Amino acid sequence: MKTIYLDLQMGAAGDMLTAALFELLDDEQKKEFLHKINAAGIPGVEVGPEPSVKCGITGTYFKVTVDGEEEEVEHEHHHEHDHEHHHEHHHHTSLHDIEHLVNDLALSEAVKKNVLEVYTLIAQAESHAHGKPVTDIHFHEVGTMDAVADITAVCLLIEMLNPEHIIASPVNVGSGHVHCAHGILPVPAPATAFILKDVPVYSGHIQGELCTPTGAALLKYFVKDFGSMPQLKINSIGYGMGKKDFAAANCVRAILGQTDSSLEQVIEFTCNLDDISAEHIAFATEQLFQAGAIEVYTIPVTMKKSRPGNLLCVMCLQSNKEKIIQTIFKHTTTLGIRENISNRYFLDRHIETVKTPYGDVRVKCAQGYGVSRRKYEYEDLARIARETGKSIAEIERVIASCTPVIASEAK
Repeated sequence: MKTIYLDLQMGAAGDMLTAALFELLDDEQKKEFLHKINAAGIPGVEVGPEPSVKCGITGTYFKVTVDGEEEEVEHEHHHEHDHEHHHEHHHHTSLHDIEHLVNDLALSEAVKKNVLEVYTLIAQAESHAHGKPVTDIHFHEVGTMDAVADITAVCLLIEMLNPEHIIASPVNVGSGHVHCAHGILPVPAPATAFILKDVPVYSGHIQGELCTPTGAALLKYFVKDFGSMPQLKINSIGYGMGKKDFAAANCVRAILGQTDSSLEQVIEFTCNLDDISAEHIAFATEQLFQAGAIEVYTIPVTMKKSRPGNLLCVMCLQSNKEKIIQTIFKHTTTLGIRENISNRYFLDRHIETVKTPYGDVRVKCAQGYGVSRRKYEYEDLARIARETGKSIAEIERVIASCTPVIASEAK
C-alpha cells in the first residue's frame, strides 16, 4: 500500500508541508507541479523551491511571493485583522471571495474541493476564536493569498503523489507565546488549538509557534492516523524547511514508501477479572464488538489468593483505542488495563454468493501466502437446516455437488 508518513517533530506549516511533499516527486513531476501551481491563477502569486540547509541537513524551502512581496512568518494574526487596521490600504477577503477565487483556478475539481474544505476549517477556527460568525471573518490580503497558495500546493501534490494512506507523528506545537495584532497569545494560538482537536499534540522544549493554522488544517484534513511510523519499505524522503532557525532542524520530513497490505498494527488490551459474573462478561463482550473490537475472548486463569478468574483480551485498531478503553471500564469491574502493540498478518478476504437448490448461500473466501480457502457461511447453512430438517453436513454435500454460479461481492 502506497503510504506517506509525516514526521512532525518540529510542527507543521503550509510551506514546510509543500516543500517536503515536493521533494518526493521525480524530476519530471517537479517541473509539472511548478508549471501547474504557477499557472493555476492564484492572484499575484508565484511559488518556487529554494535549497535550504538546517543543522547540516539539506532540504527545500518553498518561497511564496504575492505581488512580489514575501509574507512574513505566518501567525494567526495574519489571517484576520481588525477592520480599523489598514482598512484604507488593504482589501479584505471573506470566505465567499475565497470560494470564487478557488472555483476559478485552472486545476481539477477534486483539488479545488479539497482546497475549499481545508480553507473552511481555518475559517471555522477563526470564527470560533474571535466569536464571530464565519460570514463575518475577513482575511488580510497578503496572508490570504499566501495561505491559498500553500493549501493549493499541498492539495495538488497529494493528487500527484496519490497515496493510499497518510500517517503522521503526533504534532509538536511549540511552547511559549506569540505576538500578534490583538496582543500576546499562548502557543498554540487559539485557532490552531481549535483545528487540532482530536489530533495528538505535545509541547516540546522549543520556544515558539511551530504549528500554524494552515499547517494544522492540512494535517486535520488529510491525515487519517497519527502515531509511530509503521513498518514500510522507503522509496523516497523529503525535507521541507521552515524559515526560522531553532536548535533543532526546523523541518517537516515526508517519507514515501510501501506498507504491506496484509500487515496491520493492532492493539491488544488485557485485564484480569475475578469479581464479575459470567452474564456480565458476556454482555461486555457484546458491547466491545459493537464498539468496533476486532476480537474479544477470555481465558480462564488463577489469580492472586488462588482465585479462579478470567483474562479478558480485546483486539482493536489504533483509531478505535479510546472507545474500546472506555467500553472495557464501563462494562467490566477492572481497575486497570494493559496495552500491547502487535503486528497482525491476514489473508485477503471476500464474500461470494453461490446459487444452490436451497437458494443463495454466501461463501467466505480467503487468499494469500500461497493459501486459498473457501467456507460456507454458517448462518446460511443453519437457516437451511432449520427450514428443511436436514443436517448441516448433508446440506454442505449437496451444495458442493452443485455447479456454482458466482456473484462476487467485495467485503
